[in-house]
Amino acid sequence: MADTLPRQDQPTDAAMAALTSRSRLWLLIVACLDVSIVVSSMIALNTALGDIAVDTSATQTQLTWVVDGYTLVLACLLLPAGAIGDRYGRRGALQIGLAIFAVASFAPIVFDSPLQIIVARAVAGAGAAFVMPATLSLLTAAYPKSERNKAVGIWAGVVGSGAVLGFLGSGLLLKYFEWQSIFWSFGGAAAVLFALTLTVSSSRDENATPLDWRGAVLIGGAVAIFVFGVVEAPVRGWGDPLVYGCMLAGVAMAGAFAMVELRRPHPLLDVRLFGKPDFATGAVGITLLFFANFGFFFVVIQYIQLVMGYSALTTALAIAPLIGPVLVLSATNNWYLPRLGLRLVLTVGLILIAAGLMSMRLLEIDSSYLQLAWPLLVMSTGIGLCTAPTTSAVMGAVPDEKQGVASAVNDATREIGAALGIAVAGSILAARYGTLLGPRLTDLPEQVRAPAMDSLAQALAVADRLGPSGARLAETARSAFLESMNSSLLVLATVITVAAVLIGLWAPGRDGRQLRPVRALTRDRRADPSGRHRAP
Repeated sequence: MADTLPRQDQPTDAAMAALTSRSRLWLLIVACLDVSIVVSSMIALNTALGDIAVDTSATQTQLTWVVDGYTLVLACLLLPAGAIGDRYGRRGALQIGLAIFAVASFAPIVFDSPLQIIVARAVAGAGAAFVMPATLSLLTAAYPKSERNKAVGIWAGVVGSGAVLGFLGSGLLLKYFEWQSIFWSFGGAAAVLFALTLTVSSSRDENATPLDWRGAVLIGGAVAIFVFGVVEAPVRGWGDPLVYGCMLAGVAMAGAFAMVELRRPHPLLDVRLFGKPDFATGAVGITLLFFANFGFFFVVIQYIQLVMGYSALTTALAIAPLIGPVLVLSATNNWYLPRLGLRLVLTVGLILIAAGLMSMRLLEIDSSYLQLAWPLLVMSTGIGLCTAPTTSAVMGAVPDEKQGVASAVNDATREIGAALGIAVAGSILAARYGTLLGPRLTDLPEQVRAPAMDSLAQALAVADRLGPSGARLAETARSAFLESMNSSLLVLATVITVAAVLIGLWAPGRDGRQLRPVRALTRDRRADPSGRHRAP
């Protein structure tokens, strides 16, 4: 792989740091546009799954993989793709990723069977794996440390808002066009962005070492197998041998990766970084943030569409308030993060996310939009507080020449967190829904009960076919769904609350240091009875 410039003429990270303010601003705009289509593509097809199922006769499992095939390949290739960009040129890696993404996005227009769409989405995920780390590492190489947090914050805000932007775009397209228009739009956007990317400067590691292909295979396999198990959990159940077998195998491969990396002179990822409080806190924080975010989207989007009765476009507009606090707080993190410190910011942010999730449990079948909007704003404020600081913590803990790998870690934790959130929320929702609804439908024939217990969408479809007598079925199914959604939200909120407490006790504070153990503080006071010694 090579960049658009000869290897010896490619700008190094030091040369990138000498760019003018205007060049940096243009790079920031292009990088944010590039990453926005990658993130939007993760979520946009959710609004079109019903149309795809009707046109292609896809099964529920195939529909799941239309969405998750993209995420799976993206997650397992992020680290090696980031390392390739560091070594050979980040703009070149970005352009190759955009080209692959564009071609794969156009493919479902020609090849339209479920299997062909799944394969095309997986290939698009491979292209996205080169785009995501390259955009962030280009920014961190170009911006001096005094301005880096602001640039990273804007990038993180765009990533955090990408899901909502994906919903808005796909909802608008589906209002006027067929589902294929989503693929047309992504393919066309990637082609335009490929041309724009030619206008920005590149960077690479000026002391590039040989690529660690053994480590790349191990970590790629570990993430792929683990995420595969997580994605299959809602369909097969957490007790299925394939599910827990894949998750255990993924953890074992990750352990093998760690041992191999500790012995290599030039590792793909220096696993000792996870011993640094800021890096570890950032990685864990990103995972939990996307765990809550995507788990929340999975259940609440269904509530808005199926219980409140909103269309795809109206649903996107309903969740649009999420964008405001996320963008504002991400863009201004360079002001409040140094003053408050990582520990306080993340603790408050996670508590607000948990509070927003718990507030969602107050919703009823006939709730108004205002009753939905205020919990959304509480949650989005928490998301905004966590999004940029976690990314800054990960990127700031790694040398400039390894920003591609650091960016890949940042992105991989996002994908794993998102997959876990959807799997956990989806499994609880499905299990509780069937358990609650079954005993309430004993007086209905099996041909009605069976599809109704599969999902709320099918229950409402059956109710429509029953005519006036279907009103009771629809009301009962919505009630069971609401109770099931509340169970999912409770689990998500509990996990986030526990994480907030642990981060509050362990993460580094404003001075970059952790809270000291009680015994150590006691010894310090005894050693300095004057009381002048203060714990950091």
